[in-house]
Amino acid sequence: MRNNKDYIAVFEHESLRTDRGEKRLSHSQLSSLQKFYGEKGVPYYSLIHQGVKFCEFVGVIQIGKTIIEVLPKADRRNNIDTWKKMLVGMLHAVGIFDIHAPSSSHLSLKNNSILDLYFHLYINELESLLRRGLVKKYRKTEGNTTALKGNINFAKHISQNLVHQERFYVNYATYDTEHILHSILYKALRLLIQINTNIELSSRIGSLLLNFPEFNDVKVSEQLFDKISLDRKTQPYKNALEIARLLLMNYHPDVSKGNNNVLSLMFDMNLLWEKFVYASLRKYSTNGTSMIAQSSKGFWKPDIGNRSTLKPDIVLNKGQSDCIILDTKWKSLNGFNPSPDDLRQMFVYMKYYNAKKVALVYPGVVNNTKGGKYFKQDSSLIDEIGVEECSIISIAVDNNINRWQTNISAEIDRWRNRI
Repeated sequence: MRNNKDYIAVFEHESLRTDRGEKRLSHSQLSSLQKFYGEKGVPYYSLIHQGVKFCEFVGVIQIGKTIIEVLPKADRRNNIDTWKKMLVGMLHAVGIFDIHAPSSSHLSLKNNSILDLYFHLYINELESLLRRGLVKKYRKTEGNTTALKGNINFAKHISQNLVHQERFYVNYATYDTEHILHSILYKALRLLIQINTNIELSSRIGSLLLNFPEFNDVKVSEQLFDKISLDRKTQPYKNALEIARLLLMNYHPDVSKGNNNVLSLMFDMNLLWEKFVYASLRKYSTNGTSMIAQSSKGFWKPDIGNRSTLKPDIVLNKGQSDCIILDTKWKSLNGFNPSPDDLRQMFVYMKYYNAKKVALVYPGVVNNTKGGKYFKQDSSLIDEIGVEECSIISIAVDNNINRWQTNISAEIDRWRNRI
């Protein structure tokens, strides 16, 4: 639970300003968002006069103790709690995180943000690791000891122990819990105590800090995480490390004042919708169809340099006579036609993949599928219609995630089976 003044919920493409609106930014918060935007910009929002306008990215941006939650919206419903649950359900469906882990006691989404769910899951993972017992690993150690063990480093032994013949400067292996995995997890735990604003989680974080051993600080980078390799013993660390990576790599400290640090956990709704449709088809499609997401195919090769590729969102039965291309778009058409660029793109996909059918898939208010044919290219009549077709599939948004996924699969299957 948190004070409402520290929490702002908006929908994608909405604005927050300092001078107008029911929900307003303070000048300090706007300044932090402007600094975070910088000269190169960020994809999450654009700067406007005395405010910011959010884009198609959704998720959470925390500035100091204030949390701004940006939610998706694909219909006329303005219910924040409904869309919050739907976003969590979509993230869970595509495997970004699992809030239904066996050890989870579910948090109420009404007064908590998605950020709290990440914190909650991270706490669960660390508590589980502590109950299991932290994994020990061998690490190389060197130094003076009073007992001979390992290998003597003769150069340093002679230089440091001429008058201390009771000592040995040696290199040896130590088997303990002090290794990089625990240093990363401890660093993320220390971050939680700084940025958590949920009173319900504070006591659990404090308890973890008392029970989790202290480890040396580590400088985190993408390269550090990429080098981590888990084995059979450390596989249970996978979820905790993924969340630690997400938190540590998206934390931007305010080095000038120190009171408006920024943490951003944002997701591209176009990509999330694509993954959600793909996951729905894989889970509920019943006709044994092969499916590939982001299938790449060469399109153009310059004399010098890298080639350009085509990459449709979803390809069904690639290389077969009944090949089908789906491209997902997270936006509402509102009765209008798709953009010419989208229609041209689908035409190219059809030709290059020799697809039997192609379709653009949108979220909608009701289920609706309609076809549309391309004009003939080899005809002298400018209005002569050909046989190549690009369909538009709008699928009704449902606040029950399983029902929504079932509906997505059923609607696309019905369209595929039409002659």
